[in-house]
Amino acid sequence: MRVPIAHQLPKEEVRRRLRENIGDLKSYVPGGATVTSDWPSEDRMKLGVNAMGQQIDGLIEVEENQVVFVVDLPPLLGFVEPMIASAIQSNAPKLLAPPKA
Repeated sequence: MRVPIAHQLPKEEVRRRLRENIGDLKSYVPGGATVTSDWPSEDRMKLGVNAMGQQIDGLIEVEENQVVFVVDLPPLLGFVEPMIASAIQSNAPKLLAPPKA
């Protein structure tokens, strides 16, 4: 599943904000979650989200005018794809917001 989110920031600022705000991701998951992240390359963040006994892996690709959330859903969770896409669309802008002081 691919969910693009438009932005108008320089890529360096997008990367900085993602690094600083990624810890907030767990609060966007109902019931809480454990979130791991790693930057295997300058414009790609790998994510692991463990919630309700399920592990969902994905990544965030930083592009010039958008970030693309790529989520690898296990086949048994395919039915929740619309809900996850909607959650990404509504919460991703928070990850790109200026970090809280």
